[in-house]
Amino acid sequence: MLSSRHAVSLCALALLLMGVVMVQSAGLDAGTEAVVPLTLRSIALSQPALYALMAIAALLIAQTHPAQRLLSGFLDAKWTARSWWVLVALLIICLLPYVPGVGRSINGAQRWIGVDVPGVGRVGLQPSELAKWGVVLMLARYGASLAGKEQSFTRTLLPGLLGAGVVAMIIAKEDLGTAVLIAVTAGVMLLGAGVGFWRMMSLTPVAGLLVAVGVLIEPYRIRRLTTFLDPFADPQNAGFHMIQSMAAISGGGVFGRGLGFGIQKFGYLPEDQNDFLFAVICEELGLAGAALTLALEFGLIVGVFCVLRRVVTPAAKLLCLGVMTTLGVQAAINLLAVTGLGPTKGIALPLLSAGGTGWVLTAGMLGLVAGREAFSDETAEAGTEPEAVTEPSPPPAIVTRPVRPARPEQLGLFP
Repeated sequence: MLSSRHAVSLCALALLLMGVVMVQSAGLDAGTEAVVPLTLRSIALSQPALYALMAIAALLIAQTHPAQRLLSGFLDAKWTARSWWVLVALLIICLLPYVPGVGRSINGAQRWIGVDVPGVGRVGLQPSELAKWGVVLMLARYGASLAGKEQSFTRTLLPGLLGAGVVAMIIAKEDLGTAVLIAVTAGVMLLGAGVGFWRMMSLTPVAGLLVAVGVLIEPYRIRRLTTFLDPFADPQNAGFHMIQSMAAISGGGVFGRGLGFGIQKFGYLPEDQNDFLFAVICEELGLAGAALTLALEFGLIVGVFCVLRRVVTPAAKLLCLGVMTTLGVQAAINLLAVTGLGPTKGIALPLLSAGGTGWVLTAGMLGLVAGREAFSDETAEAGTEPEAVTEPSPPPAIVTRPVRPARPEQLGLFP
């Protein structure tokens, strides 16, 4: 029988394979120079295929017992004053793009760093991806330490929000979408950790004010909002992305133009391999391709939720909650932008849009989640004591069976 951990792995593999093919298709060139034909060999030897292999390796390695034991050691450790080194490490990672000689500017955005790998050369990494998943791990450990303790604003909610908030504010300078994603995930995880709902809602105006400030300090973000309200007011400039994306989606119809036969990707649709890959899928594979994409993304989230219901420890539950929220909110932001239902935002569709750092780290986190179910089940089975056998009593005594405790998945977020 297919378990939830198998469903997570299969959905991740399917998305990666689909991403390799569609990124290659979106990257086709119709210029006058010699063009390499898209064949099975060219796809298998491409850079996206290499990234997919690395992501699959991360997915499988993260499910092994050594990786799970390492994760358990991190999550189960008590949160003390010395534990803030995790936040310090995340802050250093976020500031690396601004270090001369390390940071790289692409399309005017300072979001990447270059790392020299022997035998490979200079490899680009996106620190915001590391910070995004690092915050999930940090809050899983921090939130688990709150279980069974008296809840107060200064001792529970404030430290967690400050830690995630500082990381989000640094990232917001160049990438407001990822910063909002981190903030939303942090809020959901703290709610899962037992912080009061109304305490969290009381900070909503502050969060809204910070987002408004982040939009107002950058003129291009204001243009994105006004363009979302009326993309046809400036169709050749500000509204170009959204209009071409909607044209690609509508051009695919029900059955699509066919794999590789899309038109908008040939100089019309910007960022066709990254943020707007879903538009290419709709144009070439039609309604069936769009439905398959949505089904795989939704199946991935449901699979993580099923794992959340089966794991035992508070830290494992919070880890699953953070991964599920991150994937769901990230996919929603991307799909809303591509379909014109939200302002354009430079945020990728999980495991589909091109990006080596995003693929590998996302697959690795999914591997940690999928492995938690098997690791927790084995631990529970190993620690289960056999039921006591009750000797039959002479009549007319009634033989009673011991009452079983409720299974962990029948309880709330924290057993």
